[in-house]
Amino acid sequence: MVSVIITAYNYDRYLERCLRSVLDQSLPKSQYEIIVVNDGSTDKTKEVLDNYTDIARVFHLEKNMGLSYARNFGIKKARGMFVVFVDADDYIQHDMLLIQKTFLTENNKLDAVSVDYYLVDERGTHLEHVNAEEKPIACGIMFRKDFLYDIGLYDESFRAREDEDLRIRFLQKYKIYNIILPLYRYRMHDSNLTKDKEKMDEHLNKLIKKHKKL
Repeated sequence: MVSVIITAYNYDRYLERCLRSVLDQSLPKSQYEIIVVNDGSTDKTKEVLDNYTDIARVFHLEKNMGLSYARNFGIKKARGMFVVFVDADDYIQHDMLLIQKTFLTENNKLDAVSVDYYLVDERGTHLEHVNAEEKPIACGIMFRKDFLYDIGLYDESFRAREDEDLRIRFLQKYKIYNIILPLYRYRMHDSNLTKDKEKMDEHLNKLIKKHKKL
């Protein structure tokens, strides 16, 4: 089984598009579950999720704990042997889960499988096809769950660049195979965490200090 983990923090206006894309997968419904972790949102995220409690496992955190904590929470609730993260403001192509699961199931030597992605704007217009090996992102990578436990999951002290820290530790022991198909949609908007230069710079220094090999 595949566990799709959606983390949501104040993205009520994007969340339904995300959920619809995960529900509309060519992989049979019996072969994947949807886990949504509402990370203390203060907008209408809870109201949106109330409509999906019959088809997704929804968890509401009482306060905002940060992406690392929310993703770890989702991993610990996951029943699947494979996990893949989707951010609430993004969405995925119809065949993504089927293709990734097939790669991992049919090739036991693969540790994780990523896919290329399209940058999209507020309306979902495709802006650019990005190679995920050259410009990796945290989402759209299907991991063997056991391997995430093996490296210690996300470092919850990171409030930004947590994906980079996880990737560094994962690649020290395992490999990520990239499929050159743009199956993930990464939405660009003013609320992207990567737009917070001060926070990104602060955590870059933290990342360098932790991994002195950089």
